[in-house]
Formats: sequence, structure tokens, C-alpha cells
Amino acid sequence: MSTPMYPIRDWIYRHLSDPQVVGLAGILLVGLVVVTFFGGMLVPVFASIVLAYLLEGLVRLLMRRGVGRRTSVLLVYLIFMLFLGALLLALLPTIVNQVIQLVENLPAMLEQGQKALLALPERYPEYFSAEQVTALLDTIRREAISWARGLASYFSLASLVMVITVVVYAILLPVLIFFFLWDKSKILGWMARFLPRHQGLTLSVWHEVDLQIGNYVRGKFVEILILWFGSYLVWLFFGLDFAMLLALLVGLSVIIPYVGAIVVTLPIAIVAYFQFGASSEFVWILVAYAIIQALDANVLVPLLFSEAVNLHPVAIIIAILIFGGIWGFWGVFFAIPLATVIQAIINAWPRATADDAEEAQA
Repeated sequence: MSTPMYPIRDWIYRHLSDPQVVGLAGILLVGLVVVTFFGGMLVPVFASIVLAYLLEGLVRLLMRRGVGRRTSVLLVYLIFMLFLGALLLALLPTIVNQVIQLVENLPAMLEQGQKALLALPERYPEYFSAEQVTALLDTIRREAISWARGLASYFSLASLVMVITVVVYAILLPVLIFFFLWDKSKILGWMARFLPRHQGLTLSVWHEVDLQIGNYVRGKFVEILILWFGSYLVWLFFGLDFAMLLALLVGLSVIIPYVGAIVVTLPIAIVAYFQFGASSEFVWILVAYAIIQALDANVLVPLLFSEAVNLHPVAIIIAILIFGGIWGFWGVFFAIPLATVIQAIINAWPRATADDAEEAQA
């Protein structure tokens, strides 16, 4: 005669008696502890792993053409550093100048926005009253002052730390990327020494995660570049101010799927409105941005990723909310790779067979 506790007992016995499941669970637990308690200190390592994944695809491409591993790593690393240096030298001054210009223009933009709000009761008296607009402006002023003070306080206290952090990252990242590529087999071999003896399930998860995250990182990098320069050409065509800065925001918005595209709409709409007003140019810029996002979602993403990251949009949004709430920006950045790891574990996890079901019912 069975009791309600038997299915739970049978499930625990079935899984915990499998050494492969126990080994995988132990690895996941150690990884969770490391990320939770040492994640802040290991950010350069995680960022270097992401960039190494990005370059590994080019290394494998050269190896398939008959080039040795060492030579391929040297060529790819050299090309990457030259490309990164040229990109920074060519675009960083423009982006910095546009950020400075935007900050300088903020008072005029705020004044123009205030005038537009004050005109609402005259144009639409049935919807807006002078008291409502005045209360809204007071709220905006208070929030802006509070935000500005907090930002100034943060940068005054953290500016030196930020400078030191940037310098350290600028030195550590290239070194770590090189050694992750150069000594990949040695690093993986060293890590394999600490794996449990029964590695079948762990290796199955690793192969799927390695494939999907590698494709995701490389595809995401290409997607950012295409949207960045494509948007820049569109903004130049319309003569939109701060074109390079806004195009960079469009490119980086794909790091946070769905949410990023919605958030970046706000600065584009604000700049376009204060430059062109409620005109046809303003409307066409918003239409162009909507077309860019539609092309990205329906053409570019399927071409770059195919089935590499087969996650439902709801799963992606939930992953962004959960991991972003736990680890902040880096949780958002790594939300999809982490969700991919979870999906790989679920797919590889042993499932109950028909015999197991019959035993549980007996």
C-alpha cells in the first residue's frame, strides 16, 4: 500500500543514487557560490571569457582552413586588438563630444519642454488644467534636482575608483583574453581534474552550453555592429543631432532584448522632438526607428542566431528580471547565457521512464 510520501522518496532515491546527477549538482552549487560571493571581483574574468568566446569562432575558422592553433590565435588576437584600437581612436572622440554637447544642450531642451507643457492647458483645456501642469513641472524639477545631486555625489566619491578600475580592466582584459585563447586546452584540462569521475551528464550539458553561448556571443557582437552603423546612416540621412551617440545606444540596446529597444526609444524621441518639433521629420524618425527594430527582430536575428538560442521571449524577459535583480547590470548582460545554461541542464536532466512511473505507482 503506497503513501503520499513514496513518490517523493522514489524521486530522491532515483536521482541522488545517480552519480552523474550528483556530480552535476555539485558543480552547479560550487558555481553558484563562486558567482554569488566572488562575482564582483571576477568581472574582468567573466568579460574576458565572453570576448574569448567571440574570437574562438574566428580561430576555429582559420583552423578549418589548415592554419595551426597557435598561429590562428596570434592572427585573430592581433586583428582584434588593431580593430579595437582603430574603433576607439576613430569613434571615441566623436561620442565623447556628442555627450558633452548633449549635456550642454540639456538646459535649453528642458526649457523648451517646459514651454510645451505650459501650452497644453491652452491647446487642450478639456484634458489638461494649469494646476495639473504646474504640479507635474514641480515634480519633474524635484526629481531632476535629486537625480543630479545623487549623480554628482556618486561621481565625486567614485570617480577615482572608476578611473583606477578602467585602467586595471584595460590592462587585465587583453592579457586574460590572450591566455584564454592560447592555453584553452590547458585550462580546460586543469578544470577537468576537479570534475567527478562520472562526467557523462556534465559533458552533455557543457557541450550544449559551449555551442549555444559561443554562437550567441558572436551573433550578438555582429548584431550590435550592424545596428550601430545602420542606425548611424539613417540618423545622418535625417540630419538628427547626436547621430553617433544615438546609434550606439540603438546597437547596445540589443544586449537587453525587448526591454532595451523600448528604453532607447525615449532618448531618440526626445532629441528628435526638440530638434524638429511636432513635424513630419519627427514622425519619420520614429517610423524609421520602428522599421530598424522590425528588421532586426524579423530578419537580422533569424539570420545570425537561427536556433542557436532557442528561448521563448517570455523566458528571456523572466531571465532578465531575475538575474538583473540578483546581480544588477552584469545579471542583465548575462541573462540569456545563464538562461541557456538552465535550459541545457533541464534538457539533459534524466527523466522518469515508463518503468519508473510503474514502480512509483506500485
